Amino acid sequence: MTSTLFDLRGRLCLITGSSQGIGFALAKGMAEHGARVVLNGRDADKLEAASRDLRNQGLDVEGAPFDVTSHEAVVSGVERVEKSLGPIDVLINNAGMQFRSPLEDFPADRWEQLLTTNVSSVFYAGQAVARHMISRGRGKIINIASVQAELARPGIAPYTATKGAVRNLTRGMCTDWAKYGLQINAIAPGYFKTPLNQALVDNPEFSAWLEKRTPAGRWGNVEELVGAAVFLASDASSFINGHTLFVDGGITASL
Repeated sequence: MTSTLFDLRGRLCLITGSSQGIGFALAKGMAEHGARVVLNGRDADKLEAASRDLRNQGLDVEGAPFDVTSHEAVVSGVERVEKSLGPIDVLINNAGMQFRSPLEDFPADRWEQLLTTNVSSVFYAGQAVARHMISRGRGKIINIASVQAELARPGIAPYTATKGAVRNLTRGMCTDWAKYGLQINAIAPGYFKTPLNQALVDNPEFSAWLEKRTPAGRWGNVEELVGAAVFLASDASSFINGHTLFVDGGITASL
């Protein structure tokens, strides 16, 4: 008898920032495990291309373009999804950005942009979706954090601050919403080959350092995040709440 613990059939999953990188890989993986997936992003053309790509692979996906850095846009966007596609069972807050600069020279406008994109969007989308989930007495929210929620590197202190905030916001969401039947957890990826990290991937010195620093001895591939997302989105994680799951090749376990 096949276990249904990891079965996502019949579940609607909204993934923010999913037209490329980690979000796109999660969209593909969730759909392959039976979920109906709603891709989200600000660029409607880019989003439609990503949705078409997955539909051409026989996957059940739709696109929902709206800007997760705008509270009003998120509220109206979530309402449209709920009314046109059905109840959102799983939300993956994946939208994020990076900007590198020595902290003493870090531009104030980039600081504000990082906070809005990496933290406010999680609050906006989490709150908008949770209001529907609470009334139904069930729901899964997965926030994408980072190893930088635990560690720091030169040049990315503000990014580190935002991902630490995502980790603690995950705990806060759990504390407020678990009593309504919601499970809110986070995934903290290590160093993965994504467009966000392309400059580092292309830097031989950094790649050599990373491979030596990581017990697994390599960069991660985005497909390796799918299992964690499926687990946290499924019934297999029904009593896991407020947890941050590090998927990092062991980098946070080793000096």
